[in-house]
Amino acid sequence: MHLRITTLLTSLLYATGTLATQDPNDVSVLIKEAARANNESLLWGPYKPNLYFGVRPRIANSLAAGLMWAKVDNFATAQGNFRHTCEQNEGMAGYGWDEYDIRKGGRQTIHDAGNNLDLTIDFVKIPGGQNGGSWGFRVKGTPREDGEPDQPTSMLFYTTLEGLGQLGVDMDSVGDAPALEGDVRLNGFSSELGDFSIDVTTGPDTNDYFEHNHPSYEAKPLGKGIVSSQTVRQEDLWQTKGLMFLQMKEEIEPTIKEYGTENPHLLLSCLLLSINPVMETFILSRRFSRFDVLFSSGSAGEPLTSETITKEIKGSSLSFSERFRQVLAPQVPSDSAKYLEFSKAMLSNLIGGIGFFHGDSVVDRSAHPAYEEENEGFWEETAEARAMAKPVIEAPKDLFTCVPSRPFFPRGFLWDEGFHLLPVMEYDSDLALEIIKSWFHLMDDEGWIAREQILGMEARSKVPPEFTVQYPHYANPPTLFMALEAFMDKALGNKSLQSEGLDTSDVAESLRTATLRNPELADAYLRSFYPLMKRHYNWFRNTQRGDIKSYDREAYSTKEAYRWRGRSVQHILTSGIDDYPRPQPPHPGELHVDLISWMGMMTRTLRRIAETLGEQEDAEEFAYHENAISRNIDDLHWNEKEQTFCDATIDEFEESVHVCHKGYISIFPFLTGMVGPESPRLKAILDLINDPEELWSDYGIRSLSKKDKLYGTEENYWRSPIWVPINYLTVKSLYAIATTDGPHQEQAREMYSNLRKNLVENVFREWEKTGFAWEQYNPESGAGQRTQHFTGWTSMVVNIMSMPDLAVSAKAHHDEL
Repeated sequence: MHLRITTLLTSLLYATGTLATQDPNDVSVLIKEAARANNESLLWGPYKPNLYFGVRPRIANSLAAGLMWAKVDNFATAQGNFRHTCEQNEGMAGYGWDEYDIRKGGRQTIHDAGNNLDLTIDFVKIPGGQNGGSWGFRVKGTPREDGEPDQPTSMLFYTTLEGLGQLGVDMDSVGDAPALEGDVRLNGFSSELGDFSIDVTTGPDTNDYFEHNHPSYEAKPLGKGIVSSQTVRQEDLWQTKGLMFLQMKEEIEPTIKEYGTENPHLLLSCLLLSINPVMETFILSRRFSRFDVLFSSGSAGEPLTSETITKEIKGSSLSFSERFRQVLAPQVPSDSAKYLEFSKAMLSNLIGGIGFFHGDSVVDRSAHPAYEEENEGFWEETAEARAMAKPVIEAPKDLFTCVPSRPFFPRGFLWDEGFHLLPVMEYDSDLALEIIKSWFHLMDDEGWIAREQILGMEARSKVPPEFTVQYPHYANPPTLFMALEAFMDKALGNKSLQSEGLDTSDVAESLRTATLRNPELADAYLRSFYPLMKRHYNWFRNTQRGDIKSYDREAYSTKEAYRWRGRSVQHILTSGIDDYPRPQPPHPGELHVDLISWMGMMTRTLRRIAETLGEQEDAEEFAYHENAISRNIDDLHWNEKEQTFCDATIDEFEESVHVCHKGYISIFPFLTGMVGPESPRLKAILDLINDPEELWSDYGIRSLSKKDKLYGTEENYWRSPIWVPINYLTVKSLYAIATTDGPHQEQAREMYSNLRKNLVENVFREWEKTGFAWEQYNPESGAGQRTQHFTGWTSMVVNIMSMPDLAVSAKAHHDEL
């Protein structure tokens, strides 16, 4: 066994060129080298998801590059239409990745209706050398149907370099002219990246022509474009668009005075960009224009060329399609071509939205006694304490993560991330583990992870001030444990793969599944996570505990009860289900059914990992807690009269009572796997979900029952809309019941098939109609609403499509018999 694993890993590492001359039988060395190979593969990417297109490495204070563009038919239009950061309402008819593999590259299309422009950006990665290899991208543009045949458009490429190093124009590539007459090269060096060069070239088959018949051209010839550079403060580098406008204003004002503002050629001749930029300006025709940007690592040997880009674009597309069909192909009834393309785009946008973030954060470490929320009227005390607090700026941290929405939430959210990782885990399990590792490294000594990661000034610029401060007593649903439980399931289901050799003909494929297919690597990963998982788990138990004894509640265990901290009168933001109805008024004796359910899931995951790692004493302790939690969910939260699970609170007579609002909260024990096929509560839960007057709709499961008096009221964020992640948990739980012998198997089977079909059809229909995935969906019409381009957890529709069709499975089983 030992020899077989080392042979597999040796093949993998030789294939990636990262194996040092060490003893091949030293498994610890091979595991270290496998991690190094994985890091090389993931070093570069479009890791600035808040931009329509921005590239950077997973290195703090390093190189970054991006694009800006605008239609420049007049000065006022150009100022308002320059695209750079993704924005919610910016005249886009849709944008995102059609295909994307984080280890190889992919294609993004942008339908810019406001600028009458369609863009295609092909991004590829070429492994080689010691610094993450080389990369390049090709930009192609065509006017939209309502655009002018020869509309003037300015496309700007820029690059920045932070930290120690240098970056400058290779003067041999531009000559002595003030304007570019051909391709341009930038040369650079940094301690992490070594020597590198960036070529901006027209690429092959370009319809390359420029018009310049305005008098201003004689004053400032345009040619191919203009190169400009500027040194700015490091903390200002992210404000590229604003810096460009400042410099443009200085350059353009004298020309405006002389020639006016209406002629597009004025802009074509005057637009400049700061911070080591290259500006490629062209007039689009019905025939497309294009250019390439080629980053060549000095350690890679041969420089990257446009011919290589052409070849790699085709190869990465074929590779992505093949991999996707193997692991996530939509199943009946979504097994048509249109659903396949939709599913590929949804996964690609999720993975294409992965970002690398580095920066400081604002934290309130005051530990004010009011934050314990132990007194009646505690929400007023906590508000006063927050107002008096003096938050501190904590040291910069790194985070590698998916994001919920590139225009609106381009940063890491703890409870979203576990959902994000379920589709990622199917496509690239080692990528998912790398992201989990990054999140766990944010944990403080007590076991706390901030629920919203607002790292640095750029991230804070997108967040209202009242939400920028993070509090070490605030929790968030522990969905990273859910992702690790999914990894455990895949590892157990893939035992047959462990006896096969790795297919090293595709290095990316080997790296995607290296940990899943090799027990030594899986064991090493789990052992590295395990102490952090226990610390996080114990932080939950210590900080989110509820009170059983003070109110003479009867329960199997006197310890297993939980209450979210961070409550206000109308919201529990920390629960993730912000405005869902809770007991009124708030009370320190509350117990929350969703939180105890999450604790059950956490405990089960830790028990399984402890068993896998041979930590027998821990496994027995977790099994004890798991049983106690399961019993207490029944004892503390089941309401026999209402036939549902409910939050508990204390009434005016100091008695423990239930407050029942049927909806997502009341089915959480079912969603988290704490209610099994034989549970006496299962029938009532299934009937609640299946009732059109309660939760069922033609588009998915509503967040709150139609019969609830608060349905659709106030903010109506979680008081009626359909959310894909909770619906995914519902589908998954129905599948578990439907595929296990039990009294409610047939009901679950029918509900599973119908819900799966309704969800997929509606999310697809809205994507096709609007060009976007949405944060939530209207329960009455199915319309997508609130945040657009919500390709975070809404992308879980990919998992739903890839799940088996039980009608087909049942028929196959019958035929086999």
